[in-house]
Amino acid sequence: MKKILVPLTLAATLLSQSAFAEKTTLMLDWFVNPDHGPIIVAKQQGLFKEQGLDIEIQEPADPSMPPKLVAAGKFDLAVTYQPQLIRDVVEELPLTRVSTLIATPLNTLMVLADNNINTLADLKGKKIGYAFDGGLVDATIGTMLKKHGVNIDDVELINVGWSLSASLASGKVDAIYGAYRNFELHQLAMEGHKGKGFYVEEEGVPPYDELVVVANSKSVDKEMVAKFNRALELATQYTVNHPDEAWELFKSYGDGKKLDTELNRLAWKDTLVRFALRPQAADKARYDNYAQFLVDNGVIKTKPDANSYILD
Repeated sequence: MKKILVPLTLAATLLSQSAFAEKTTLMLDWFVNPDHGPIIVAKQQGLFKEQGLDIEIQEPADPSMPPKLVAAGKFDLAVTYQPQLIRDVVEELPLTRVSTLIATPLNTLMVLADNNINTLADLKGKKIGYAFDGGLVDATIGTMLKKHGVNIDDVELINVGWSLSASLASGKVDAIYGAYRNFELHQLAMEGHKGKGFYVEEEGVPPYDELVVVANSKSVDKEMVAKFNRALELATQYTVNHPDEAWELFKSYGDGKKLDTELNRLAWKDTLVRFALRPQAADKARYDNYAQFLVDNGVIKTKPDANSYILD
């Protein structure tokens, strides 16, 4: 009887979890990639279900839309960027930060290793390609260059869309901003080009969380958020302790083929040290410091108090 009862009990437990799981919608910031590792591992391991959540993950066509959809009540949660969150809050979108996914900047100012740009001072008179809005680009690049005696007007900024690596490799631009250190360096290498990154947090820009999770501040379900963060924390612990096994779980998501690429495999290893080990924890002084940077550089006009948009 015991050999029969144990499987039946397990099956009943799983059915019970599924039946009473709270439906929760989550919009990512972009298509699934290693930056979303803990979310996907939690999904694949059934950790969300264990916490009583049935997470539906969707990918956006436009990375600027997820926080707006949460603010409009269309999604429960969304992955976004700390710099974007601060600007959205200043624009009075009802958003609150509930988790951190990537706890360090990923952005770099990237050049080819063989183009004689040894310091940022060597970018004077050069072309820099970027992929998104100019306000934050000017503030970040300007700060990085200023540290090396170069003015933002001494370079030419070119919007190259999402063709960052291709623009650099082809010589269309001399440097690119917005390239992620865990992806584009590998992408360039796979195309036969060795890249070199200048890290924003080492060049005068205050450190920030690259990826955070937000909810609607007017309707946030704190109990749901606590469950979400617990599952995310367990998944992160498993991922950093068992990176190879976690990779197998990650790449099995979806059709089991789309994520299993050489670029993702290389990026996975570089991203492991970037995951937030305590997803719910937030350094409010760090958020305020970065917000002040945005004010000082004219990206936003007023500095929001971190207490107003970080969920306790």
